[in-house]
Amino acid sequence: MITIQEELLNRLRNDLANTMSPKRLRHTLAVEEMAVRLCALFCPEQTVLLRAAALLHDVTKELSTDEQAALCNAYGIPLDAEDLLSPKTLHARTAAAKIPKEFPEFAHPTVIDAVRWHTTGRKGMTLTEKLLYLADYIDESRTFPNCVLLRRCFFEATPEKMSHKERLALLDDTLILSFDMTVRDLLAEGTPIATDTVAARNDLILQTSQRV
Repeated sequence: MITIQEELLNRLRNDLANTMSPKRLRHTLAVEEMAVRLCALFCPEQTVLLRAAALLHDVTKELSTDEQAALCNAYGIPLDAEDLLSPKTLHARTAAAKIPKEFPEFAHPTVIDAVRWHTTGRKGMTLTEKLLYLADYIDESRTFPNCVLLRRCFFEATPEKMSHKERLALLDDTLILSFDMTVRDLLAEGTPIATDTVAARNDLILQTSQRV
């Protein structure tokens, strides 16, 4: 079993500072901070793994679409026409595939899966996948109206005062709202909506309808 120590996280952070643009690095570090904040509410024992996932989630984000496609080909990741019309989702696949090959010290399934699904979500998301998805959406470096609104909706509900069950319900409701925002934006742009995003949204709505 992989054990991630603080020293490894510090080394990774320093390496990223030499490879990422300042803007991407600021966002990455802000996502790590938000992941810590969310883990404190939901699963403190997963904090180190989520910090690693946060640091690695955008490790291929600044590659061009052609470079992303080439990496997918190199890693044996199948692509179709719909994927190439949604190039912003490719970095989640390539980053996840890159971890075991170039960052084996962080190749824990929780880390890889959180990175893989942080952009589109999927049906049956795990708690840690949900938390990285949300941390990426609402980190404090985000100033887009939807990000600000979602961050306000989540924290103004005072999750720290809720029971664990209430907190989980708030998390799912917040993710549904985020998917609604994403779908509306993609419709306005006239770009495809990832089937995994639709599946994630529908799955969460079904779960919320079954709450007692």
